[in-house]
Amino acid sequence: MVHDSHGLHHFHSRKRIYRKHEQYPHPHKWKRLMDRFIYVVGVFGPLMTIPQVTKIWFEKNATGVSVISWISYLLCAIFWLIYGVMHREKPIIVTYAIWIVLDFLIVIGALIY
Repeated sequence: MVHDSHGLHHFHSRKRIYRKHEQYPHPHKWKRLMDRFIYVVGVFGPLMTIPQVTKIWFEKNATGVSVISWISYLLCAIFWLIYGVMHREKPIIVTYAIWIVLDFLIVIGALIY
């Protein structure tokens, strides 16, 4: 059986037009670059939290870490992840999935140490 995806592609294109989304990949080179670069930023941001995670877990030192703040960050990240899944926005899903893991590690570490 030959699989023809032209119909599915047409449906997806019509859905994007109907919802008034911009064309993807975008014809404008700077928007196309930003579409790719947002993944780098989405991963780089949470990775900047790794020093905090390592301090808590390897040095067993959570001095000065506000559990309430990190629980708030965790809850916000959960809502952002739900939003990203509902809207099928991959950059939001990737970014906030990473944030949830790191925020969770910090909260647990701060409670333990």
